[in-house]
Amino acid sequence: MKILVTGATGFIGTNLLPYLRQHITGVEFLCLTRKKTGKPGELLWEELAQRHFDDVDGVIHMAGLAHDTKKALDDSAYYKVNYELTKLLYDYYLKSNARKFIYVSSVKAVADSVDGVLSEDVHPTPVTAYGKSKLQAEDYIRQLSLGVNRKSFYILRPCMVHGPGNKGNLNLLYKFAVKGLPYPLGAYNNSRSFLSVENFCYVCHQLLIRDIQSGVYNLSDDEPMSVKDLFGVIGKAIGRKAPMLNIPKPLVAAMAGIGTTLKLPFNTERLNKLTENYVVSNAKIKAALSVDKFPVSVTDGIERTIASFQNN
Repeated sequence: MKILVTGATGFIGTNLLPYLRQHITGVEFLCLTRKKTGKPGELLWEELAQRHFDDVDGVIHMAGLAHDTKKALDDSAYYKVNYELTKLLYDYYLKSNARKFIYVSSVKAVADSVDGVLSEDVHPTPVTAYGKSKLQAEDYIRQLSLGVNRKSFYILRPCMVHGPGNKGNLNLLYKFAVKGLPYPLGAYNNSRSFLSVENFCYVCHQLLIRDIQSGVYNLSDDEPMSVKDLFGVIGKAIGRKAPMLNIPKPLVAAMAGIGTTLKLPFNTERLNKLTENYVVSNAKIKAALSVDKFPVSVTDGIERTIASFQNN
């Protein structure tokens, strides 16, 4: 099996490719990149038009412009990267002999906040340029797939992904805990979904090797977790229980606002991600795969992520 991949050097890509090598005998990768590094299987985006994918079995499109917590990017940048590149790649896929196209979108293509549980039936109302550009790409894939036979598409909407190499919100909480700093968000009692990168890899593997119905699928771990419980898991993993402060929410919000102004790691965007209620259902993808639960529990996944921070 040969797979055309974008985003191979990103956080998810550096976890996914080794996973697929381990689970698919003889798998080969053709990695689209902006700049070659000398590694085998690299292909510049500019060279895309010269290839017809005659020997490619599937495409995994992970490359994209990530959510900008520092608010430094222009809206047009999201459109150019997240929509235009997806459009270009999907056009080539439809002309190729490849049979499967996996597009990594985001739950933010549907909703910036969630009241209850987010399922695939919720009408998309993205708020940010990031979410809107992801939804545009999704719509393009769905529209062009109408009437297309013998080709499958899978639009994956992961929630907050974590794992080895991740430098996001969990890493920030880990730094708080490992330094023995008091946890400042004790006043928040939220419930949100996470996604272990191992569970993400498991889904991609199953989609590649099995005949699964095309469609849109939310991805999350089986159980949500509160940010308080999350900090507790982190403390247990490092063997240090940090104190928890119940700082009034308005004061925390003001501190995050200062962080936004000064472009600090703790800012309003990150505060919202950590403390919002954002529960995502994974029932549809589990039903499609005929499984009752994902391989990695939310607690085990977070513990493995923290262990990767300690090893680095």
